[in-house]
Amino acid sequence: MRTNDELVQAEERPTEPVRPRMTRTRLGIFVATSVVYLAIVVGVLTTSWPVRFDWQVMLFRPYKQWPEIHTFLDYFVVLGQRGPTAVAVAAWLGWRTYKLGTLRPLLVLGTSLLLLNATVGAAKIGMGRLGPHYATSIGSNEMFAGGDIFPSGHTANAVVTWGVLAYLATTPRTRRVASVIAALLALGVGMTTVYLGTHWMSDVTLGWTAGLLVLLALPWFEAPMARAEAWLLALWRRVRERAVLVPAPVAPVAPVAVGAPRSPADDQQPAREPVGVGSRSASARGSEGRPHLPARPHTARSERTPVTPTGSRRPPNPDRAPRTSPLGPAAGRGRTVGG
Repeated sequence: MRTNDELVQAEERPTEPVRPRMTRTRLGIFVATSVVYLAIVVGVLTTSWPVRFDWQVMLFRPYKQWPEIHTFLDYFVVLGQRGPTAVAVAAWLGWRTYKLGTLRPLLVLGTSLLLLNATVGAAKIGMGRLGPHYATSIGSNEMFAGGDIFPSGHTANAVVTWGVLAYLATTPRTRRVASVIAALLALGVGMTTVYLGTHWMSDVTLGWTAGLLVLLALPWFEAPMARAEAWLLALWRRVRERAVLVPAPVAPVAPVAVGAPRSPADDQQPAREPVGVGSRSASARGSEGRPHLPARPHTARSERTPVTPTGSRRPPNPDRAPRTSPLGPAAGRGRTVGG
């Protein structure tokens, strides 16, 4: 038997991404939500009690009743704008895609936003309802007048964008916590648009149901998303294999002109001739370690003793005969001539 701590740890341990299936319970919730969606649309088209309640809230003017929270709610409503929320959630899911090694998180986000734009966008354009600030007559439903607020896009986007994080949760406990947080954010964004006077209350109610329908319908698209993931991964592998097989281009070698001067790089490592193991030749010994230069002949030193103004620097030698004085002009004249 497992203890309670072991059960909690097993529940919180990350596992492989779970792909929800369209169970009978989920299908029942989807049908019930669809009925509520149609009831709201019919109630607004027939100008029944949803429209009367819309006007009561609008004439109450909540933004004038509590002006001190107006600034905060101006920033809070950004959590329902499609651009900022999609970028934030896509960044988180992109990191999850890298960690899990699967494209499913990004594919689920892209599929949900595509369904949201197609369904909510078509309803907005088709019914053309005007907002409270542009209402023409008190008590009218303001339908088919060229507007684009029914259902509320901020509310539906908040339901889908933050609900996707709960849809992709890997443990039951994380899914429950994320679902509660997403529901609170969607509830706050919807009521903020009513407070600011940009949407009717029926717009917000229809936005909640429209976003919930998108989340409930996602299991029907799990198989197409799996096929799309397999195709994209196979395409990526083929691209990488082609990149490996293609040889790298070889840089062309510039031709060297005849008679061109040698570059300094050519003289960095001079060529060396092989030297025998035995005795070195006289030319190699006399060339000062540069065999590429011709051997210079050895010049014999002059044996002449250098003479300075003070005399010869040759040391005296007692065995040497003294040098005779040079002959003058009278030399030879002192010889006697027999006469």
